[in-house]
Amino acid sequence: MTTPAPSADLSADELDQAAVLTFLAGSGRSNEAVQRIDTHCSIIFLEPSRALKIKRAVKLPYLDFSTLEKRRRACESEITVNKRHAPSIYRGVVPITRERNGLAIGGAGPVIEWAVEMARFDESKALDRLATGVLEPELGDDLAAVLLDSHRAAVISEGASWLASLPVIVGRNTEQFRSIPSLARDRIDKLHELSHREMARNRELLLARAASGQVRHCHGDAHLGNIVMIEGRPVLFDAIEFDANIATTDVLYDFAFPLMDLLAFGRDAVANRLFNSYMQAAWAAQSTALSLLPLFLSIRAAIRANVLFTKQQQHPHDRTIATIATRYFDLALQLIAPRRPTLLAIGGRSGTGKSVLARDMAPLIGPPPGALVLRSDVIRKQLHNVSEHTALPAATYTPKASDRVYQVMLEQAAKTLAQGVSVTLDAAFLNRAERDAAEVVARNAQVEFHGMFLTADLATRLHRVTSRRHDASDANADVVLLQENIETGSIGWSVVDASGTPATTLERSKSRL
Repeated sequence: MTTPAPSADLSADELDQAAVLTFLAGSGRSNEAVQRIDTHCSIIFLEPSRALKIKRAVKLPYLDFSTLEKRRRACESEITVNKRHAPSIYRGVVPITRERNGLAIGGAGPVIEWAVEMARFDESKALDRLATGVLEPELGDDLAAVLLDSHRAAVISEGASWLASLPVIVGRNTEQFRSIPSLARDRIDKLHELSHREMARNRELLLARAASGQVRHCHGDAHLGNIVMIEGRPVLFDAIEFDANIATTDVLYDFAFPLMDLLAFGRDAVANRLFNSYMQAAWAAQSTALSLLPLFLSIRAAIRANVLFTKQQQHPHDRTIATIATRYFDLALQLIAPRRPTLLAIGGRSGTGKSVLARDMAPLIGPPPGALVLRSDVIRKQLHNVSEHTALPAATYTPKASDRVYQVMLEQAAKTLAQGVSVTLDAAFLNRAERDAAEVVARNAQVEFHGMFLTADLATRLHRVTSRRHDASDANADVVLLQENIETGSIGWSVVDASGTPATTLERSKSRL
């Protein structure tokens, strides 16, 4: 059988790449099992112990890999950028050469292609794969730590280019959506309108953040498919390498990608945990920028939708891709639609399970990603400049000190609600004045308020408190016994029996909303 002649329409560069792809697929090279993965701008060949990634010889509106030299520079940039995030994965750039007997990897002959060499990892551990099953909420804590480290290490940039790019990104998304026949024009226009409204409303904030060092060279593409679990820790890989301008953004815009993707996969509890862990650790820098989240989350969802719509055009018979793309478009519209936040206050004596319930309720409260949890025990440690697991001496627990903790907590709640983000307060609220003050915050913010006061028998509370490990609360058995003598006065909040399991308490509390 005669091999068909190459198409005369292909350039010499494209012909060389076609030969390289055949070679890397295993033809004439070895008997190794090689798996090929195609993306819109790369081809990856998975060997048993390594992966080789080739840049497609293409020129797109946002990247140009059309020449061998441009692909070499892109490969080198990919190694440089990703070594920051995943040094165990990215090995280096290797040439594909033409030798007397055919093609070779790292030979001495003329270079006809460049490849990024990577260590193999278990693809089933990528978060987009894991998210189709069960994700433990604690993953949100681990992912927050990784993102925080990434953002703190990222190079600060001037913000003018980033700010100028935002309307361009929104406009490009809208233009692409209008080419999709299945999307209703009025919904596309609505998304476009709301996006521009949010950009205008937050313009001064965006400018201020650019001026204060919050625009940095970030990962740029941290959706769940670009995060993998290695040795029990999330690792970012496949950062944007082809254009530093695309990856140079507000750090919250970078943070918004995995947060949005967790919501898209229906992993609301993990998303809320990520949100709370990140914000607690970066409170000083990020607490005044929460109003940007609807815009940033929505744009990220729209970008993901467009990437998938483009992929669907390359695979027109795979309707699943179009379904998922439409789901991201719907999410983009949902995330930016105006919604009022809610204030939930959870009180009760030590050992009633306030913090567990606050954490479990937070994903269910208000607009995505749910409520920000403000815990009095954590705020107390912050006011003393110690870690949340560092025990404070009993002398620090004075009425004056407690009043200060409640004051700061309610001030933070008011500022958060004013930015459109729901809040869950986690504190004892044993006296009427404290409970009344929480309700005043809700009234002043003109938001819905729910107050829940948990109860449990003394034996249960003592058991829970004495069983605690690595917790922000310093309460012990003596505190539990002391609280028995505190008169709470009339409680106008919903009183919830919390003596059972956390799941039972959660169901009882949900029924009170």
